[in-house]
Amino acid sequence: MELRHLRYFVAVAEERHFGRAAARLHMAQPPLSQQIRQLEGELGLRLLRRTTRRVELTAAGEAYLVRAREILSAVAVAGLEAQRVAAGSQGRLVIGCVGSATYSLLPPLVRKLHEELPGVEVAVQGEMLAPAQVAALHAGQIDLALLRRPVDEAGLRLETLRAERLIVAVPDGHPLVSRKRVRLRDLADEDFVMHAGGGRSALQGTVLALCREAGFEPRVRHEVAETSTLVTFVAAGLGVALVPAPVAELRVPGAAYRPLTGRAQVELVVGTRADDDAPHLLRALDVLTALVRRSHRGPGSPDAGSRPA
Repeated sequence: MELRHLRYFVAVAEERHFGRAAARLHMAQPPLSQQIRQLEGELGLRLLRRTTRRVELTAAGEAYLVRAREILSAVAVAGLEAQRVAAGSQGRLVIGCVGSATYSLLPPLVRKLHEELPGVEVAVQGEMLAPAQVAALHAGQIDLALLRRPVDEAGLRLETLRAERLIVAVPDGHPLVSRKRVRLRDLADEDFVMHAGGGRSALQGTVLALCREAGFEPRVRHEVAETSTLVTFVAAGLGVALVPAPVAELRVPGAAYRPLTGRAQVELVVGTRADDDAPHLLRALDVLTALVRRSHRGPGSPDAGSRPA
């Protein structure tokens, strides 16, 4: 039995006439009659009762018609789904994201993906440190990572999206709030709140290196895993923190932001598995890069500066 047998049978059952069914199928009537007899012979039962004027369905034919339509419909749907998947307009995309991008880039990205790829299901895992994202990529738990170097690049495809200036987060009322810009060495006597170290945060390594270049070893009093917690600790007066400029989008009462002198910055990178060429992922990357290009002068870009909380 082949799908054409089902199509032939459904046409005859709906037209109730071999001649009209043959015309609908753009074929001659004798071959159509022969194909229906072959189908009945394979099934070992009669599906149709033939008269001189019309065709009637047997009880078995009525039941078979229901299933035949379901099968043909399922085949058609499968073809459409395959076409949408091949075109990148259908699939599932899981995005991992570092904290700062969670508050700035992620919301417009998800909105744009919903607009341009409505058939792609988008899930998000925010506030993930870079090493956790790399592990999740390799494990297939996420498909696209917004993270920061340095990371283990083995088996990954990485592309820099933008450079983001570092700014200082201080408790509201801190003496540094009155300054337009803050020098790194002005923080030498401050307690610091940082993202968790021990190989878990790429940003912590950058901050430590910058402080050492400025001539001091920062006093790290608190380590946290999430950017929102870090800013909350700053607002509580537990220390200061160096954060990427987009974190200023996170408005926490009691925390203020000031730009740093110089051009200390970190890169935001998009990462995927090197062997992942899923069409919907490639289209999502196009949406992401276009979005970043359009907003390159927005908050967090080197040309944008930072505004206070």
